[in-house]
Amino acid sequence: MFSRYLTVSKRMKAPINRIRTWPLALLLMCMHGTVLAAKPQMAWQPPAFAIENTDGSVFRYPQDLKGKTIVFFWASWCPYCKALMPHLQSILDEYPGEIEVLALDFRDDQDPVEIMAEFGYDFHLLPKADAVAKAWGVKTTPGLFLADSSGRVIFDIQRIPEDVFVQGKDSDAGQSSPEQLKHYQKASRRAPVWAAQLRMAIDQLGN
Repeated sequence: MFSRYLTVSKRMKAPINRIRTWPLALLLMCMHGTVLAAKPQMAWQPPAFAIENTDGSVFRYPQDLKGKTIVFFWASWCPYCKALMPHLQSILDEYPGEIEVLALDFRDDQDPVEIMAEFGYDFHLLPKADAVAKAWGVKTTPGLFLADSSGRVIFDIQRIPEDVFVQGKDSDAGQSSPEQLKHYQKASRRAPVWAAQLRMAIDQLGN
């Protein structure tokens, strides 16, 4: 039933909480003595789309954006998505009323509505978003973007350099090397760095 709705065209005020989160963010960003500048990565106007909400109404991008928006492509089976989602909720709590998370579920065999209800995430859920993911070039999960009120994307998780992530030490030193880590272990390391990068992009975008 979603196919008839889905079309793809070509064309929080909490200063104290923010101050508390910045030391962690800066620590995560200072990997190997490198600090990435808080500046837009890009200026990309992605394809517009219309997709059915869970209540049967239609959401249209970018017309229905309310302001700064995190566009999050996810699936219930993805360990990286599971690790990242609490951080996205924390961002909503830190920037109340300033930002929204569009959670576009795709390639999923579970009920995303039940998952959102179970964990209490305040995301705007858009299910059956496979066609949108394809149009946006999202081939793996998670897909994570930050858009301004016009829908212009300035941040893409895929553009974060690999050298900002903490690299595990050799197993001879008593720790696992990155190659030995399971996906959920890698996810627990990457999610805080992704969130720190996203916060920097949000603050750079301003009001």
